[in-house]
Amino acid sequence: MPDQTAGLPELRGDCGSCFGLCCVALPFAASADFALDKPAGRPCPNLATDHRCGIHARLRDSGFTGCTVYDCFGAGQKVSRHTFDGQDWRTAPKDRARRMFEVFPVVRQLHELLWYLTEALSLPAARPLRAGLRRALEETERLTLLPAEELAALDVAAHRSEINVLLLRTSELVRAGAAGGKGGKGGKSGRGKDRRGADLMGARLRGADLRGATLRGAYLIAADLTGADLREADMIGTDLRDADLSDADLTGAFFLTQPQLNAARGNTGTKLPGTLSRPAHWE
Repeated sequence: MPDQTAGLPELRGDCGSCFGLCCVALPFAASADFALDKPAGRPCPNLATDHRCGIHARLRDSGFTGCTVYDCFGAGQKVSRHTFDGQDWRTAPKDRARRMFEVFPVVRQLHELLWYLTEALSLPAARPLRAGLRRALEETERLTLLPAEELAALDVAAHRSEINVLLLRTSELVRAGAAGGKGGKGGKSGRGKDRRGADLMGARLRGADLRGATLRGAYLIAADLTGADLREADMIGTDLRDADLSDADLTGAFFLTQPQLNAARGNTGTKLPGTLSRPAHWE
């Protein structure tokens, strides 16, 4: 898996320490991302008995692009090795295997929150919030260590809501320094603007100045962001599927994850945050 977190292996997917949970627990539907339908709890037909993908080297060519952009943020190995003490779902009783599949998506959400909180703590502008961020990080980590029965009953949405208050305040502090200024190329200025949840699918934003903008939950599917300035932009939940990031500048963009980049298009001229890797298919 790509190196998403410098020095934080517990927040990187380690397929060798997992029992292929994402290939079993999660459902997917036949679409541009998946070549077939698969219900939750049923193993993908490409999953081998050693829990490895039988077509890993040719996933995109085989119609499984969705697999190449997915990341569990380390939840797979946490559930496999800690929550269920290394017990394989193949040999576990059916009820225990079913509970494993229920718990995996819960822990995945918690680990994603750990990613955001860890990044927030590293941002100099968030210094006034560090005590609260640290407490939130510790509490989220505690939740990931709960027994399976408690994890299955956990109200993750409520916990995410509490964490989101801190992440929003972090975003405001980081973006404050980038607000203001004139528009970018072609007069397409988004600097410091609130684009939360905006429908920008297919938008022509070539050379746009989006520095310091909040793009939380924005739909940028197939948008042309060639040469766009996305420095200090809040990218949490931004849908970048098939977006063109060629020659775009994302240095300083925050709450951006490897799965988001993997779903986009780019080139060697795309500037990335130091904690993220250039997807292989960008070549």
